[in-house]
Amino acid sequence: MSEQSGTERIGIDDLLERVRESLDRISPPEAFEAAADGALLVDIRYAALRERDGLIPGALVVERNELEWRLDPWGSHRAPEATGHDLRVIVICNEGYASSLAAVSLRQLGLHRATDLTGGFQAWKAAGLPVTR
Repeated sequence: MSEQSGTERIGIDDLLERVRESLDRISPPEAFEAAADGALLVDIRYAALRERDGLIPGALVVERNELEWRLDPWGSHRAPEATGHDLRVIVICNEGYASSLAAVSLRQLGLHRATDLTGGFQAWKAAGLPVTR
C-alpha cells in the first residue's frame, strides 16, 4: 500500500472490489425477472455501443454523465421513471464494470436498492435475453 500526503492510493481493481461489497449484483436472468416485477433497468452504455449491439426492451437509456441527475427522485432534471428512493434500479453498462461504480453513486443519492448487472449488456445478450435493434 502506497501513501501520498497521508492518503491511501488504490487502483481501479481495488476500488471495484470495495464498492461491489456493498452491492447485491445480479445475473441477467435475475435482472430479466426483476424488470418483470417492476425494477427499472437503466442502460448507461454510450450511443455507439447501443447502435452496434442493440437495446434491452423497456430499459431506460441514460448516458453515464447524466445518470445522477436523471435518477435523483428529488432532482429538477429527473426522468419520469425516477419515482422514489425505494425504486429498484439495475444499472447496465457494456461489460459490468462502470455499472458497479454508477450503482454505488446512486446509492449515495439514497436509491438504496440500486445495483448492477454482472457482465453487463454482453452477458444479457449471451444469455439469450431480448434485444432489439
